[in-house]
Amino acid sequence: MAVDYAVIVVYLAGMLAMGWWGMRRARSKSDFLVAGRRLGPAMYSGTMAAIVLGGASTIGGVGLGYRYGLSGAWMVFTIGLGLLALSVFFSARIARLKVYTVSEMLDLRYGGSAGVISGVVMWAYTLMLAVTSTIAYATIFDVLFGMDRTLAIILGGAIVVAYSTLGGMWSITLTDMVQFVVKTIGVLLLLLPIAVVKAGGFSQMKARLPAEYFSPLGIGGQTIFTYVLIYTFGMLIGQDIWQRVFTARSDRVARLGGTVAGVYCLAYALAGAVIGTAAKVLYPKLGAADDAFATIVKDALPVGVRGLVLAAALSAVMSTSSGALIACATVANNDIWSRLRGAFTRKDDDHDEVRGNRLFILIMGIAVICIAITLNNVVEALTVAYNLLVGGLLVPILGGLLWKRGTAPGALSSVVAGGAAVVGLMAWKGILANEPVYYGLLASLVAYVAVSLATKPTDAAVLAAWRERLAGRTPQAAAEATVPVG
Repeated sequence: MAVDYAVIVVYLAGMLAMGWWGMRRARSKSDFLVAGRRLGPAMYSGTMAAIVLGGASTIGGVGLGYRYGLSGAWMVFTIGLGLLALSVFFSARIARLKVYTVSEMLDLRYGGSAGVISGVVMWAYTLMLAVTSTIAYATIFDVLFGMDRTLAIILGGAIVVAYSTLGGMWSITLTDMVQFVVKTIGVLLLLLPIAVVKAGGFSQMKARLPAEYFSPLGIGGQTIFTYVLIYTFGMLIGQDIWQRVFTARSDRVARLGGTVAGVYCLAYALAGAVIGTAAKVLYPKLGAADDAFATIVKDALPVGVRGLVLAAALSAVMSTSSGALIACATVANNDIWSRLRGAFTRKDDDHDEVRGNRLFILIMGIAVICIAITLNNVVEALTVAYNLLVGGLLVPILGGLLWKRGTAPGALSSVVAGGAAVVGLMAWKGILANEPVYYGLLASLVAYVAVSLATKPTDAAVLAAWRERLAGRTPQAAAEATVPVG
């Protein structure tokens, strides 16, 4: 294992070095939060794929393959579908807005009255997403070093907080590119073919497993529908995803680069399910399905390769964790804190804003580590996050982009109705039940349409300014036009 340890240590040191490098480039708020809006197609595609394919997509995707066979790909597949839908239909408009948060977009569209409530909901979502990603370090470091759970969370979380705090989105972008390459090599090019060969090939896998393991709908139609509702729609509106869209240097990069990343996600989904199916052949009686990834890595891979694949798993967790962390800090600072103090203090200059955002990443990072240490049920935490996101914010965000009759009162009532329905039904039916997100989304839609039609249309001047921003005809667009990267 000495070689494997060396691979991991070099990888972790490289992440910190990237953070230091990124710090030298993060000289303005735009640099720190959205990488100066300068990413070209190569870097944009890699970093977008890295942020959406985290520990749940890697370790969890293999676990679903172990439990259900090829249909276990559906969870990650719906993530890919959501990214494709975002890239093809919405990313160009989102990129042209030149904002930093989803709540800023809502303020522009509805006239400056929807941001705080939506910011609180988005902050809760990004916080729980960062927490669940951080908890995954315990699993990986336990496999690597037999490390205590608390120490593993502190070590993994501290590394992510360090490079994210140093350079913001520049550091995260650079590390995500490395993580994208490591995941591609470790999971797609090494673990996938080795696992299939170890299991005797597809013919042997079919012979030794039930037929439903090779049925595309074996996981169940309702489960697939719920995945679409939560993950596909969640990809359309999450701050962690939008903040990556904001890094694109043009709407064309956002559309084409995101499409490439979405297709990559579909391939990654199938790979994880096949690896899990192979693990079922090799280790038919594991205690838990999520142990399949670690087990096949430890037992089936040679020295050195094993270290690289474990680094790939670590990459998956770190990319999601860092993306969620900067999104959480951005929302906390720009959508909540700055609004609370904005009436009493002057606007900070750009350098002050960099320091302020850096401080918020540090504070949010410490909070995430502390919550991760005390929290045990990762699935429930992630379910709460996505239920609140989709049930509370999907309708007013997409409604604002697609329906000009939507109003600020309609948006606010939609957030409140959807969020209240989700919380109430989770308390009644249970956190893992399907009903909260179903009926929360329905309540949000009904409230949005009914209240919007019952209230005065959005001011024509607000809509005119909104259309100008959507078209990219703003002073911000010219001011932030800089040298492209990647």
